[in-house]
Amino acid sequence: MVNKLLAHHRPKWKTHIGFLLAAVGSAIGLGNIWRFSYLCYRNGGGAFLIPYLTALFIVGVPLMILEIGLGHKMRGSAPASFASISKKWEWLGWWQIIFVMFGIVLYYSVIIAWCLNYFFFSFNLSWGQAPDNFFANTFLMSTDSPFQVGDVRTIILASLAFIWFCNWFIVFKGVQKGLERASKIFMPLLFILVAVIVIWGLTLPGARKGVSVYLRPDFSQLTNIDVWRDAFGQIFFTLSLGFGIMIAYASYLPKKTQIVRDSLIISGLNCLFSLFAGVGVFAVLGYMATAKSVPISEVVTQSVGLAFVTFPEAISLLPAFSNVFGVLFFGSLVVAGLSSSVSIVEAFASGISDKFHYRRKTTVSVLCIFGFLGSIIFTTKGGVNWIEIVDHFLNQYGLILGGIFQCILVGWVLKARNLQKHINHYSDWKVPGFWNFCIKIISPVILLIIFISTLLSEISSPYGGFSRVATILIGRDWLFYTFFAALIVASHPWRTDPSRRIISHEKEKS
Repeated sequence: MVNKLLAHHRPKWKTHIGFLLAAVGSAIGLGNIWRFSYLCYRNGGGAFLIPYLTALFIVGVPLMILEIGLGHKMRGSAPASFASISKKWEWLGWWQIIFVMFGIVLYYSVIIAWCLNYFFFSFNLSWGQAPDNFFANTFLMSTDSPFQVGDVRTIILASLAFIWFCNWFIVFKGVQKGLERASKIFMPLLFILVAVIVIWGLTLPGARKGVSVYLRPDFSQLTNIDVWRDAFGQIFFTLSLGFGIMIAYASYLPKKTQIVRDSLIISGLNCLFSLFAGVGVFAVLGYMATAKSVPISEVVTQSVGLAFVTFPEAISLLPAFSNVFGVLFFGSLVVAGLSSSVSIVEAFASGISDKFHYRRKTTVSVLCIFGFLGSIIFTTKGGVNWIEIVDHFLNQYGLILGGIFQCILVGWVLKARNLQKHINHYSDWKVPGFWNFCIKIISPVILLIIFISTLLSEISSPYGGFSRVATILIGRDWLFYTFFAALIVASHPWRTDPSRRIISHEKEKS
């Protein structure tokens, strides 16, 4: 009876397209717009697509199949799925969703808040003639050290409150009326906004020059190991792997579903969007370089500098309707950010509901309140320094380690072939035997190489020029605290043994 109730009450996607849009929305985030294009430019232009696509097919797609297949088979969140394999590994599921929820989404929501502020700044180009000074000194009022926290920036706090309200409202409404409905609005809107930016950008003088620099292949770069490391790292991060999101989303799928095909669609659309958005970014940068009569190399920047300094300057140089272009650009960033942040909240809420059977709406409400309060540290004058350190450590160490352990758990403890049989039973497109080798050997080895190379670099020189004390107390210890929290939560008993989900599912299959 309990098994039937669990199966009956677990939410499901109303439509298959709803699941695909939500999963693609989770994968497509701010990094697709401002990070991929820079990596492509820096690492050989069009030649970068060779290691990038290689990484997609031997790490990205195999891990996407793993997470969607695991969530579908176990009918639970990441903690429930891992606990169903082995209770000794439950901590891994909790660690993944805890440091993502109480780490990544805390500062990520603040960056979305910046985008929202700049959305309104675009109406009258508030950044003026010196967008770098405006961003650092007028808007952020940033301090020189993470230990100089300073006051909370009220303008950012107000936008942050709205972002967390959106996160709460969408996840509170549930899978069908919240996540699915929002994704059906957000994703078409995002694609339209980016398409307008790209087409508009390509009409500008110098656009061809910018796109040419973006995609011009330099095959000599392929001998550089750092290029391959960047490609594999970008694929892992951009697909939201290791977040616990795809596992939770897949647990809401119906019994009959196309796991392999969906994994290819989600991964492929994410990568195509990155490439397409990059055309728009470099078209505008090409125009900017032409307008200023300087080489492209002098206007290209990465990360937040591209979005909040370089692009505002480029927008100000547009011959007409510059404020409209600014509204479109920062509006697309807000939509891209929200589609990712709500998925993180959902992944954690799913884990809590699975284990403790708390009411979903209560869980989401409490979670978003604590999420908002936890984000406040990043709205201070020293917040940008905290963002840089926490982002680096959680992504480069937390996600990578989580991905390695996830491969070990599924590949060697569950046995990859057992998950392969499950996927092939329901999917018309079958998982090839090479997938087992990827999960057991190739993917964890590559992730381990990325981890070790980052660690060695960190030992020789502290990240970002910050002091070792700052990186240890803020970055490393953030990982440790979330790890201990995961152990504590994992030690609590389940209201219902998570492995019963598999039993009921296997009965359905037979």
